[in-house]
Amino acid sequence: MIFVCLPAFANAAAGGKGNQKPETFRSGPRLKSDLRGEIPTQDGRRIHLVLDLGNIVIHTQNSGKVDYTVHLETDASQKDAKELLKSFSITARETPEGIYFRGQTSRQSSGRLWVTVTVNVPKSYSLELSTGGGNIDSDDVDGTETVLTSGGNIKAGSVSGKARLVTGGGHITVKNVAGGLFANTGGGHITTGAVSGGATLHTSGGHIRMASVDGLAKLSTGGGNVTVEHSGSELNAETTGGQIEVGETTGLVRAKTGGGGIRVVRVSGPTDLETVGGSIYLTQVDSAVKASTGAGLITAWFVAPVKSPSQCQLQSNDGDIVVYIPRQLPVTIDAQVQSGDEHRVIVDPAFQLKMSYDAASNGGHSVRAEGPLNGGGEILHLRTVAGNIRVVASDAGKQMQIYKQQMAQMEEQIRLQLQSLEQSQSRENSP
Repeated sequence: MIFVCLPAFANAAAGGKGNQKPETFRSGPRLKSDLRGEIPTQDGRRIHLVLDLGNIVIHTQNSGKVDYTVHLETDASQKDAKELLKSFSITARETPEGIYFRGQTSRQSSGRLWVTVTVNVPKSYSLELSTGGGNIDSDDVDGTETVLTSGGNIKAGSVSGKARLVTGGGHITVKNVAGGLFANTGGGHITTGAVSGGATLHTSGGHIRMASVDGLAKLSTGGGNVTVEHSGSELNAETTGGQIEVGETTGLVRAKTGGGGIRVVRVSGPTDLETVGGSIYLTQVDSAVKASTGAGLITAWFVAPVKSPSQCQLQSNDGDIVVYIPRQLPVTIDAQVQSGDEHRVIVDPAFQLKMSYDAASNGGHSVRAEGPLNGGGEILHLRTVAGNIRVVASDAGKQMQIYKQQMAQMEEQIRLQLQSLEQSQSRENSP
């Protein structure tokens, strides 16, 4: 239920097909009314439902009809409460495309009115839903889905086609989407299941959490965290201050945050990571990586054999850099600490690198370690101004354990967040 103030007052008759005679009764401080109707239809069509205000609930069924219930409530203590219930009119009719449904209040009416429209449609239907203020909740559908609310939450089931979900400020939750997904909210969280196509998700301040996305993904938030468990193509993630966590990737990854940390569990495509002040953690590096941070720690575990041998560059201004190198990996190390008076390059005894010291412009000296490992290969550039660099021989068993733990944690995190949002939205939709 939602609270809405109506601008003025006048009588308006309910229109459309079916039984729509109000059944008005008193229940405590509220007056209530239900309008009902039924319209025959065919599979594979769509419903276009528009409300001035109120919640929308869409259920699916296996039948050749669309039936609906409009539940109205108003404060029984306010003047002309019964007339306010009668002022809400509906139009429901069959069109060549499917069903058109319109619910609206008289522009001359005023008072507090709560509206919930519940519609049962064939599962093969497509949905086109909008409300001027309220939550929208829908079951799984085999068609496409377009949803717009000026300020409520959106909860969608699985969608076999494309989905476009927009709210002025609530949360967006959707299960699996077989087509592309566009989701935008003025400030809530966005949580999704598996998206088979591309995805464009934006929130002005909430978190973004995705189970997986196969196509091109553009994810941005004004301050929340971004979490993607699996990415099958190019991934662009940006937040002004939150953390970015990515599980397994097979395509290009670009991630940028104004202050949080970045974690990528498995890097299998070209990767460009940037954070102003957070740390960067890479569990399995199997491709080219460019990572930079202003003050955080960079930790990277490299694998052997490398899937796509390429140069890598890790850079921190004030933080340490720690890289774990398999003993059999052919790579050339180029590590440099600019403030060598107070910081060092520490190399595992298993690796033989040449150490050199050069005078710095500030009167001190820089320290550098370089050389080929296992005959040499692509260059691994490591740079820090005021931190230490450590080159460590990695333990493959420990690395795999960390990889599995992090993937399991990420999967559980998304599951719990989805469950939590579904429970909170169910409470908000209840009378």
